[in-house]
Amino acid sequence: MAPTNPILPGFHPDPSFCRVDGTYYIATSTFTWFPGVEINASTDLETWTLAARPLDRASQLDMRGNPENCGVWAPSLSHADGLFWLIYTDVKRSENTHKDAHNYLVTAPAINGPWSDPVYLNSSGFDPSLFHDRDGRKWLINMIWDWRGTTATSNRPNGLFGGILLQEYDHSAQRLTGPITNIYKGTERGLVEAPHIFRRDGWYYLITAEGGTGYDHAVTHARSRSLTGPYEVHPDTHPLTQTDPTAQMQRIGHGQFVTGDGEDVWHSFLCGRPLPGLARCPLGRETGIARCRWDDDGWLRVVEWPEVAADGYSEDSQKYDFADGLPGDFQWPRSPEPDRLFSTTARPGWLRLTGRESIGSWFEQSLIARRQTGWRYSAEVLLDYAPRDPLSMAGLTAYYNRYQFHYLCLTRDDAGRRVLDIQSCAGNWPNPVIDRPLGSGLPVPDGPLRLGVDVDLAELQFRWATPEGNWQSIGPALDASALSDEAGQGEHANFTGAFVGMAAQDHTGQALQADFTEFRYENRQGAQK
Repeated sequence: MAPTNPILPGFHPDPSFCRVDGTYYIATSTFTWFPGVEINASTDLETWTLAARPLDRASQLDMRGNPENCGVWAPSLSHADGLFWLIYTDVKRSENTHKDAHNYLVTAPAINGPWSDPVYLNSSGFDPSLFHDRDGRKWLINMIWDWRGTTATSNRPNGLFGGILLQEYDHSAQRLTGPITNIYKGTERGLVEAPHIFRRDGWYYLITAEGGTGYDHAVTHARSRSLTGPYEVHPDTHPLTQTDPTAQMQRIGHGQFVTGDGEDVWHSFLCGRPLPGLARCPLGRETGIARCRWDDDGWLRVVEWPEVAADGYSEDSQKYDFADGLPGDFQWPRSPEPDRLFSTTARPGWLRLTGRESIGSWFEQSLIARRQTGWRYSAEVLLDYAPRDPLSMAGLTAYYNRYQFHYLCLTRDDAGRRVLDIQSCAGNWPNPVIDRPLGSGLPVPDGPLRLGVDVDLAELQFRWATPEGNWQSIGPALDASALSDEAGQGEHANFTGAFVGMAAQDHTGQALQADFTEFRYENRQGAQK
């Protein structure tokens, strides 16, 4: 069998690719979701399993206060000298012309750790990677962010994206050393980023991404006999990109290549699959691969694009009961202190969330969620919760970010009745507001409740039931496509993906708790529910 694209469906952007002792590893960005960086492993390029989320403690990563679309950008994973090396950026600000992007290095003897505390590298830009040359020297490369520039088309190559910087890294001293050299300014497509360097047959090959995070995205190859350049561009300029607006995979860019078996070379890339008839990708930026070969002229070219999964479907059916802790599919926003947010031991078999700040908080939010991996899915959960007043609530949410979410929550109204309410924020940039489609809420009986959601392409419908009762729809059909990169601020400001999960808030600060169990997720084919 051959791999099917995307090989990592759902939110898996910026794939960094390496192979060690016959196992392929792909590290992807996690942005404000904790723990930071996701590494998946495979021996056949078809079946992938979660191998590690290395940044799992405050000494490595604390994203409380990081705005949307910030956090961990574009990790780079490599292996040398008996160690795994992981470079990552923690972005603290990304809007307007300023960025605060801090780059770090952690290492580990094995993919599952233990991962070291970070070494600070620099803050001159993002998308750093580490090149291990054959003489043992190590070099950091990253794009440089020039806040004085402009992203206007006429000045893209020399604007905010100022080129690719190279500087030597001294691991014994744990610091950068020597001169900083701008080795590459990019092509006319502009917005050059995501650099990786490889060495083959006396050439240094530089792989970059260009064109931004949207539909102009591309992978660019260049090479030089000298590490510091000058670099000549591939005869095809962008060996991986998408020029067919009708293709299922769009936004192809940002990747690197790995040598497989025989003559095969596999090249990772990120991509997006827009909903039919809509230029919106709720699955976010996913990871794909293409098979390549070295041509006689010494350039790498694609020889096969693996088949794309039909109808936005991937096989994904899971039931979680939390008896053995938090399953690996789940993450939470920003905080390195999970004990303040949730417990899987306080009530065996249940996930207990401690109500914290509002849904969408940049600081301390009790939201435990997993990726949406198909265009059509259903999710449901059993909730046991006694809300105290209108300021306490818990429930089931389909979530992209603080400006783009739909939330079915159990709370109380001013009359003291237990009610189900829906909060919805569909982007509506530049003035996003939270709507409440159910108004004052739907009265429900005491005791546990089942909450569910069904997504069918661009339509989202919530439902509810008592434990022994029949499911009932609740509220209007909502816009599922609003939970996408292209909604809200749009494709160059949004670049993560949609999640579905459980949340709890207590706006009084008294930390009222909510219990969840029997969480189910299932992708569907066609329109069947």
